[in-house]
Amino acid sequence: MKKTLLAVFAAAFLWACSGDPPKDDGKAGVEDRTAGKPGADAAKSVPVTPQKVAPVTVGPTGKPGPSPLRDPKNILSKRSIFYDYDSDVIKDEYRPLLQAHAKYLADNPNARMLVQGNTDERGGREYNLALGQRRAEAAKRVLLLMGAREVQIESVSLGEEKPRCEEKTEGCYGQNRRSDLLHSGEF
Repeated sequence: MKKTLLAVFAAAFLWACSGDPPKDDGKAGVEDRTAGKPGADAAKSVPVTPQKVAPVTVGPTGKPGPSPLRDPKNILSKRSIFYDYDSDVIKDEYRPLLQAHAKYLADNPNARMLVQGNTDERGGREYNLALGQRRAEAAKRVLLLMGAREVQIESVSLGEEKPRCEEKTEGCYGQNRRSDLLHSGEF
């Protein structure tokens, strides 16, 4: 019985595969189902020319205009907070900057921000990652206290991995001890 069923299946398989292979002319076959039907001419396709749409930037008020995040005259275009050596304390001079970013986030509930904590190259890798995280968390805490929502802000440490300056001078080290505030679309 098994041999008979196997023979029947083998014969059916061979019969199905015995036809001529389809010709490969590089085009996909399309069946015309409109031929001979009433209104077949109405189903023909018409080429559509895409129209260019001018980009519109929406500011925090919801009105079109230049983005305050990119306007060099706006405080929101400033994105870095700098720290003293081996510190995560935010200096008073950066409070207005953080206040402006917190207000922007509060006014734009769908806006998101990534705070990246950075350090200079001095110190071990693990220490610098921890210090960078403390710096990012400190900036995040201030933003939250000033009106931003927790779901809008993520903090991460880059440690010494993303230096802004690579010279071994105190001025250069000072540029690397920072938190960067990045808005949606920038990370």
